[in-house]
Amino acid sequence: MGKSKSTKTIDWPVLIISGGFLLLFVIGSLINSEYVSNLVDRSFNFSIKYFGSFYQFLVLAYFFVALFLAISRYGTIRLGDLKKPEMSTFRWMAIIMMTLMAGGGVFWAAAEPLYHFMETPPFFSSQGIKSLTEAAVEPALSQSYLHWGFIAWAVNGTLGAIILMYAHYHRGAPLKPRTLLYPIFGDKLFQKNSVIGILADSVSMIAVAAGTIGPIGFLGLQAGYAFEAIFGITNNFTLHTSIIIGVVIIAAISAASGIHRGIQFLSRLNVNLSIVLCIAILFLGPGMFIIDKFLGAFGTYIQNFIGLETYRGDPAWLGAWTVFFIAWFAGYAPMMSIFVARISRGRTIRQIVLMIGVLAGIIMNFWFTTVGGTGIFYELANPGSISEVLNENGIPAAMISITQQLPMSFLFSLLFLIVTIVFVLTTTDSMSYTMAITLTGDEDPPRALRIFWALIMGVISIILISFGEGTIHALQSFIVVTAIPVSILMLTNLWTAPKLCRQIAIEQGVMKEKESKQKITPQKEALTTES
Repeated sequence: MGKSKSTKTIDWPVLIISGGFLLLFVIGSLINSEYVSNLVDRSFNFSIKYFGSFYQFLVLAYFFVALFLAISRYGTIRLGDLKKPEMSTFRWMAIIMMTLMAGGGVFWAAAEPLYHFMETPPFFSSQGIKSLTEAAVEPALSQSYLHWGFIAWAVNGTLGAIILMYAHYHRGAPLKPRTLLYPIFGDKLFQKNSVIGILADSVSMIAVAAGTIGPIGFLGLQAGYAFEAIFGITNNFTLHTSIIIGVVIIAAISAASGIHRGIQFLSRLNVNLSIVLCIAILFLGPGMFIIDKFLGAFGTYIQNFIGLETYRGDPAWLGAWTVFFIAWFAGYAPMMSIFVARISRGRTIRQIVLMIGVLAGIIMNFWFTTVGGTGIFYELANPGSISEVLNENGIPAAMISITQQLPMSFLFSLLFLIVTIVFVLTTTDSMSYTMAITLTGDEDPPRALRIFWALIMGVISIILISFGEGTIHALQSFIVVTAIPVSILMLTNLWTAPKLCRQIAIEQGVMKEKESKQKITPQKEALTTES
């Protein structure tokens, strides 16, 4: 095969199916939002009940297979058809961190550890650990580490990215979710009437749209609460709408400017600001508490890693927390893998896996400890100072209730508000860019298409907020349903990625062909065939 498959022709069947679904969701919510919410709830419960354990198995297997490839001789394989990385390590790391953190950057980092501290997760409560006590701190943090640590990052940018990078940059296949199946189906996937290819792309588009529209809407709610607390501006729908409009306009401009300009600039800006905030909290806030609890909680997390990840004892709790987050990340996986493949040219498999699957998770864990752990510290010191606000006003109030306990609270509140907005900005522009890539298969899609997706996701989030916060929750919950076909798509990576790595290792001289335990023929491996 040559390297000419990338094209800027729009894939209309995928656009019609994915865009049509979102339009149908909005129209249905407009006609009867209660019915739509109930329908999503029933679908959500079905997914949790029958696919919850499958989701848990998938992400755990994904992490260990990726880790094996990184530490084996395959780790030295360099992908992207470049002899050295396309961008510096710091810039690469900044874009990855800011894109994948998304709503977790502040929205969940502030709230989730506190919720687990206020109500001990069942895995730990069965061990006799009581909530709102000193003993509950490390379990609360370690439960958050599970949801936002190794498994979440590994499924979003390791095995899938490896397959896409080789297929696209070395074999000329388009950058589309369907290309994850290329080692199995070969060129048949790229025919106009390929049902499997169209479905793979469409469900991936729907899942990532639902997963991105949700954080955009939640940003409007959280930032609205923050604007009222900081500046006294009335927290209402008009304010939420104004915030979202501003965010999507900037995201559209950033997406239009591309990876090396707007997206990279916003990512570096937020990384630097996040580092400054971390250092400031360590020196002006409960620094020793944060460091001590991070080390203790990380030890608890590692010690109970398998048990926490495979826990099946409380289905209702799992549906609200562990399985929900796992399915959310699995739903994002194909599109995030495309994005990681696009920004990782010239990187080795070891660099990709260790950065995304290991280091990024540790950084995220420390960030959660800094933000959420600070809230726990003040709640321990002054019971009710955080929990009462959280119980009365919900997740949007978590960030401000924490920053108001810190010295120079106004400045901290303002800076955290900026960080929150830019976190969602970087995800919105990156996903708009990636969705445009999916519709064309080209790594440099038309600017108009990038702008279109940023604006359309913003418009939908505004419409859904107008129906009530529950409709935004319904759309985000739907990602658990769309994660069913997407996770089946990602499941194939567990065996095709190692098989592909064996072939690449032979091509690059990492291992000799006679060392390969399985002889690969053109009939068995589409990627070895040049047409």
